[in-house]
Amino acid sequence: MRRRRSLLTFTAVMALLGFLVVTQLNSQAADDRLNALSVPELGELVANLTTRNDQLREEIRTLESQRAAVEAAANRGDTSAGQIRADLDRVLGWSGALAVIGPGVRVTVEGNLPGDAVEQLLNELRNAGAEAITIGDTRLVPGVVVTGPTGGLVVDGQPLEQPLEIQAVGQAETMGGTLTRAGGPIAQLAAQYPETVVTVVAVDRLDLPATERDLGPKLGSPRL
Repeated sequence: MRRRRSLLTFTAVMALLGFLVVTQLNSQAADDRLNALSVPELGELVANLTTRNDQLREEIRTLESQRAAVEAAANRGDTSAGQIRADLDRVLGWSGALAVIGPGVRVTVEGNLPGDAVEQLLNELRNAGAEAITIGDTRLVPGVVVTGPTGGLVVDGQPLEQPLEIQAVGQAETMGGTLTRAGGPIAQLAAQYPETVVTVVAVDRLDLPATERDLGPKLGSPRL
């Protein structure tokens, strides 16, 4: 009886071992490298994979942060470039190199005035903050002045027709108030030239052309 039990036990053990061997062989066929690892080695592999995943996530966050920084820098660059362009256009507009559009005043002179009297009106407009001025079709820039006697006015080599029309871009209320104030330039001209009538009208939009002069310096150069 004992020999039979021992035989049965031996047979069962061998069968179990055979099953384990077959299972192990099948597992090795599926993935020999993993199945060749011990439990501690598998644990270490899992830990390494977890660490690497964490590193990859951190790299992704870093790259996303760098991308956002580059996009922000590009946006700032565009904004800065746009602001520089706008500032440059304003400077060129004030200098006369570009045409100017804006509100202001239109001054009409009906009657004859000498060149120095017209320059008096123009200087008052400049002092009142005029950003751009034309007389007739000529944009006034440094070096361009109205000259000539009564009835023979010339600006930049071109004769001026009557009535004179001066346009100035700027604060209409300020410029108009300066010209028409009591004892101001229009009052003074009326006393000297009673037959000449000067009127000032506020205009919502004026379109002043650019100068045809070359504004580039002949001798000076920018100091950087």
